[in-house]
Amino acid sequence: MNVRQTELPEVLVVEPIVHVDERGYFFEAFRDEYFREIGMDVTFVQDNCSMSCRNVLRGLHFQNSQGKLISVICGEVFDVAVDIRPDSPRFGQWVSSVLSESNQHQLYIPPGFAHGFCTLSDKAYVWYKATDIYRPEQEGGIAWNDPVLGIDWPVSVPLMSNKDRNNPTLEALDKEKLVTMKELAE
Repeated sequence: MNVRQTELPEVLVVEPIVHVDERGYFFEAFRDEYFREIGMDVTFVQDNCSMSCRNVLRGLHFQNSQGKLISVICGEVFDVAVDIRPDSPRFGQWVSSVLSESNQHQLYIPPGFAHGFCTLSDKAYVWYKATDIYRPEQEGGIAWNDPVLGIDWPVSVPLMSNKDRNNPTLEALDKEKLVTMKELAE
């Protein structure tokens, strides 16, 4: 397994070892001991799966206590993580990675970050492991097209839910909904 830090050091690209032959491929999508060996002391307690059609944009979503390991089982997505910890020196900065069934890369997004993705293929099945269960009281969202964030999405008119379409900008978001680095360290 190869792990690369992104420009946001807490957000990691995980590249599993893939065994390919004439039958197809096999790889370990997650092994606890590998993550612990590289210093990631995380426990996953919930798995989620979504299917999205081309040009669907989901996000930007956050759950303050929830980290995510994002994988694409089928298809391809443009995946984004945004640092939304108010006391972070990288507050409001984002990184992106293309995740697909062909590259088998995964993106680890820790608590304190917003997440979203846009489907680049006809369909994409996204599987993600979460470090905490869904907690509606911690749920929030940020406008996908927030001009201050300036995310360079690969679609100009995405298909999205009304809820996502009406998310506030990061600047307009109630900061009481966000978790600080200090709170996450406690």
